[in-house]
Amino acid sequence: MRNARFIIFASAAVLLTASCKSQYEMLLNSNDADAKYDAAFAYFNAEKYQKAAALFESLSVLTNGTERDDTVQYYWGLSNYKASDYYTAETNFTKFTESFPRSPFAPEARFLRIDCLYRSTLRYELDQAPTKVAINAINEYVSEFPDNPNVETCREMLDDLNKRLDTKAYEGARLYYRMEDYIASRVALKNVLKDNSENVYREDILYYIAMSSYKYAHLSVASKQKDRYLTFVDDYLNFIGELPDSPYRKELDVLYRRAQKALGRPVDTSLFDDSDERDFAKERKKLVKESRKAERQNEKLLKESEADVVDEAVLDEEEISAAENAEKN
Repeated sequence: MRNARFIIFASAAVLLTASCKSQYEMLLNSNDADAKYDAAFAYFNAEKYQKAAALFESLSVLTNGTERDDTVQYYWGLSNYKASDYYTAETNFTKFTESFPRSPFAPEARFLRIDCLYRSTLRYELDQAPTKVAINAINEYVSEFPDNPNVETCREMLDDLNKRLDTKAYEGARLYYRMEDYIASRVALKNVLKDNSENVYREDILYYIAMSSYKYAHLSVASKQKDRYLTFVDDYLNFIGELPDSPYRKELDVLYRRAQKALGRPVDTSLFDDSDERDFAKERKKLVKESRKAERQNEKLLKESEADVVDEAVLDEEEISAAENAEKN
């Protein structure tokens, strides 16, 4: 008896689902603009964004050139945006701002286009071409609408994207140091600052420039060491001149004393302690650990700010009716 009831209940559920599906498909293929318009907003308000997007897309042909045209086009893009289809949404909003520059939806559409570009960027290890496109678009928006409430959000986006570019440049150059190719390391790191003197990792870059020149000199044959230690001395003086209170200072002071000794120059030993390079290894690891922890926290906050994608269920007739009534009221 229980099995029979379960079979009846399951059959009813299947029939109801099939009925809902057929109604949606009929709406999608319908030429009734009013019915499709109401249904599209019903799905949108019920947070069934993929279905709403499909209806708005189909409806855009029927409302082309009418007073509903900009509304349909905007909500088509907004539905894709809320469904986390940022690539399609960006295309929608780009077309919208070009076609309806005076629409009341235009300012928000321009910002949402920027947000789509931002959300479509990749982590720093991957291609940063989308990042550069997003930066240019955000800068244009901020320049054109300096008093817009969204400008503060745009500046936060810019900070994140610029840091991503800085990280890629810095890590790419530092890779040579980790490979113990100290000539290439020094050149690559100096080029990073040449391209962007305000790189957020400037302190670390200057440190690794000095370390590269020291290690290159230290590993050189005796006949080549003098000139190469002089290069390190220049890098060291440049570092302490700009960053006298850096946590890297003590380590570089020790290396400077060694370089001066190798060059046969007198050194005021009262300025330095007798720390060995190994004494600074723990401190370096701590700095790196703290930096990576901060980056992970930033990535976590970024992910939490993004809306979760909700799996769409089939919307039955009662849900459509209730949503339509809410829209009319």
